[in-house]
Amino acid sequence: MNLHSNAVGSLTWYLKYVGVTLTIGLTMCKFFDCIVRKKRRAALQGKVVVITGASSGIGEALAHVFYDNGSKVVLAARRIAELERVKQDLINKKLSTPTLEPVVVELDLADFENLEQFVQKVYDQCDQIDILINNGGVSHRGSILHTKIEVDRKIMAVNYFGAVSLTKACLSRMVEKKSGHIVFISSVQGLIAIPDRSAYAASKHAMQAFGDCLRAEVHQHNISVTMISPGYIKTAISLNAYTGSGDAHGVMDVSTAAGFTPEYAATKMTDAIANKQNELIISQFLPSLAVTLRHSMPSLYFWIMARRANKTT
Repeated sequence: MNLHSNAVGSLTWYLKYVGVTLTIGLTMCKFFDCIVRKKRRAALQGKVVVITGASSGIGEALAHVFYDNGSKVVLAARRIAELERVKQDLINKKLSTPTLEPVVVELDLADFENLEQFVQKVYDQCDQIDILINNGGVSHRGSILHTKIEVDRKIMAVNYFGAVSLTKACLSRMVEKKSGHIVFISSVQGLIAIPDRSAYAASKHAMQAFGDCLRAEVHQHNISVTMISPGYIKTAISLNAYTGSGDAHGVMDVSTAAGFTPEYAATKMTDAIANKQNELIISQFLPSLAVTLRHSMPSLYFWIMARRANKTT
């Protein structure tokens, strides 16, 4: 009887101890989360933030996080109706903290000739650009053998040349002001390459290289550059991806459907931007492992990718 009582007493004490420990742990997590959110808001409040590809997906989610943190968000994309929807969704939030009305400006990243005009429109309405987030882009599904060169050109035009051209259109004013932040939403496929994504991976590899060069060159001008490489995020990216023929893929990939939510990714990205991190990878285990293997055990990585390619043919 005494043994039973002692066992029950010990178990009760243990459960109480665990409960108290968990309560303290959760309280501390909430405390530190509150500090992080306050720090983020202090860094972003009143900043003019241009987000390309803001009509859906990661861009839309980023717009919400920056708006919540007091930034003046400039929503940019081709689909004006969707941008107006995002703007109205932001305004309808009626936050208790001070907010700045979002701005909608039409943008076609492939129209290089008019990117200077786009930047001027933003300055006319907002007086400045503090943070440029190069998020707009398009993906690809198709083998190299069966992908038309026109598809490669289209994807490179939007994902790489569009981002580069827009960055250059903003850069001289940031240099003159000795202040600014350029952000590139790249991809894990900018760090590795997998079969049937050649055009997309190539454009993101190019973006990574450009961003690294830019970071070094503008450091002296007090301009920050953040390169963000997401893994699978649950957006319409695979639905809208070009096939080898140039048609829309129209299929939600299983890996994309199982990806992180745009809201989760946007919060992580915003923290990295607020902290002016040089780079950030947001990825599941397997893509992160692939990045490690590519650099530490390239032969194994090449073998795995060859097997993957054989399964898709």
